[in-house]
This record gives sequence, structure tokens and C-alpha cells, in this order.
Amino acid sequence: MTYRALDADAIIATCARLNARIDERFRDSGLSKVAKEVLAVSRETTDRITEIRLPNWWIRGASALAVLIVVALLFALAMSASMPKTGLELFPLLQVVESAVNDVIFLGIAVFFLSTLETRLKRRKSLRALHQLRSLAHVIDMHQLTKDPEQLVSPACSTPSSPQRALNAFELGRYLDYCTEMLAILSKLAALHAQDLDDPEVLGAVNDIQGLTTGLSSNIWQKIVILDNLRMRGATVADAR
Repeated sequence: MTYRALDADAIIATCARLNARIDERFRDSGLSKVAKEVLAVSRETTDRITEIRLPNWWIRGASALAVLIVVALLFALAMSASMPKTGLELFPLLQVVESAVNDVIFLGIAVFFLSTLETRLKRRKSLRALHQLRSLAHVIDMHQLTKDPEQLVSPACSTPSSPQRALNAFELGRYLDYCTEMLAILSKLAALHAQDLDDPEVLGAVNDIQGLTTGLSSNIWQKIVILDNLRMRGATVADAR
């Protein structure tokens, strides 16, 4: 086992353990269902990464064939070219050379298209998967959005339209902590794509997701800090009594 690269199997194992922990504490809750989706996406990500690693021999074969055609055309042009004996032969020769150069340019464009086709297809698959991870991060954020620690202090201030809050201080802390763990897993799943595909667009998308998950986790940790302060304040009041 190497410690210089992310291990997809280890990420799946961590995600499966987190899913079990959430299901044991918040069975049949919305958070438990989201955790199951994160686990499913982690397994799908591993399959996609494995697929991206495999070379596409059809595309590579077509690219090699196009390169051979260009080389053969250049060789044929060099063999057929001859210096004009008189000035009258210069114009026809220029026409032949111009036509051959145009053919080489078009074939060169075809070679470039085929040589980058495999990378572009892999990039499309990665960006589609990364978009799914980004959407899932927002889903996690929506689930913690109404989990406000201040409601533990003043529950009487709730209105009829206020969300139902049935969690005690300990359960709320675990709920918020589970959200940060799922966001961290999504960040690592995104990093797997950049680890195996050296593409600027994919790397940029991965950095965006890591910035998103870090920002969301920071907001959640602010709630956890408030919750810890409330616990300490409650413990101080109890000791004073």
C-alpha cells in the first residue's frame, strides 16, 4: 500500500463505515439517504477512474494510421518534386506544391484531432462526474442548513413555519460532524480524477470542488464551535448550581 497517492478502495471503505455510522444513529433520516448516495457515487467514481486509465486502442490506432498517411504523403511529395528547367514550368509546379501542402495541412489537422480525441473523451467523462460531486455537496449543505444551535437555547422563539428540530445537543453535534465528513469524502473523490488525468480543465474543476467543500465545511464548523460553547456554558451553569 502506497502513501503517496489516494487509494480509491480505502476511500470506499471509509465511506461505507461512515454510512453505517450515520444509519445506526439517524436511521431512515434524510442524512442517512444522502450518505447512501455518497457511498454509491464513491463506487461509481472508482469504476470511472478505472475506465479512464484504460487506453482506447481504436482511437490510438486511427491516430497512428493518420500519422502514417501524412508521412507517406510527404515522402511522395518529396519524391515527385523536381526543379523546373525553365521559367515556364514554375507556375504548374507551384500549383502542385500548393495542392500538396493543403492536403498535408488538412491531414495534420485530422492527426491533431484524433491524437487529442481520447483525452477529450476522458475529460468529458471526468467533468460530468465532477459536476455530480458538486451537486451532491450542495445537497449535503441543504440538509445542515436548518440545523441551528441557537434553537437549543431559545426554542420558544420558533414560529409555526420554523423547521422541526428534534435533535438534542449531542445529536446535533454528530449530525453536523457527519456532514463535514461527507464533504471531505467528496473532495477526495474529486481529487482522484486529477490524480489520474493530467488535464487543466479537470484540475480546475477539482480545485473548484475542493474550494466549495472547504467553504461549506467551514460554515458547518462555525455551528459546531457555537454548539461547543453552548455546552460549556451549560456545564458551567450546572456546576455553579
